[in-house]
Amino acid sequence: MSLNDRVFDGLADKFADSLYGASRGRLRLALLDALLPRTLPLQAQPALDVGGGLGQMSAWLARRGHAVTLAEPSADMLARARESLAGLDVHLLQAPLQTLPERAPGPWRLIVCHAVLEWLVDPRAAIATLASLLAPGGHLSLMVFNRDALRFSNVIKGNLSKALEDRLEGTGKRQRLTPISPVTHEQVSGWLREHGLAIRHVAGIRIFHDYLRERDPDDATLERLFELERRYCDVDPHWRLGRYLLYSIQKVDN
Repeated sequence: MSLNDRVFDGLADKFADSLYGASRGRLRLALLDALLPRTLPLQAQPALDVGGGLGQMSAWLARRGHAVTLAEPSADMLARARESLAGLDVHLLQAPLQTLPERAPGPWRLIVCHAVLEWLVDPRAAIATLASLLAPGGHLSLMVFNRDALRFSNVIKGNLSKALEDRLEGTGKRQRLTPISPVTHEQVSGWLREHGLAIRHVAGIRIFHDYLRERDPDDATLERLFELERRYCDVDPHWRLGRYLLYSIQKVDN
């Protein structure tokens, strides 16, 4: 783990309230609920949830019969996860991604790593680590923060100089939640190929929502918006501007 990686101690409440307590968080989870069953083989195999945060994906997997190991470096996040996961088959492990080859080596048939790489100084190295944990023929659900969408969002907000100069990374300081390493589809695709990882499906998460002029849409508007997101999330070219990119990946069995 690099000293400059972002760990979210002290920010558990902010995540719970400003992300998952808001429409953007509800939409993210609703889209995952729709996409994952049709893009991953889910046969109740043991699963590793890397950087699992507050435990939403671990709970989703455990309720579908998976024995889950949730690895998360933040003690604050794990404490909140422990409360919400009570009674579910989830083992909690305080560990950063870089230590998992020693702490949870597997090999794993199913790994989930959502919204983690963009908070690491070296996301490319993280792909290599995930590949080493994955069993031949195994599947990885990888979600990353989309640099191209971040540029588009900055233009809409009027941050033209920032977009022109490609100064899109966050600082990783204070309470701000702009990722320190947003990545592009081309970067991710190349890093996956380096390790024999094949993309089986890709979708954009929140391809319309974050560009609305109305910051607090009513329930009727949100319902129509959610249907648009579901309809176009994996349709080219729309998926390319998702705030997150969601990949279903398989380790090629040689």
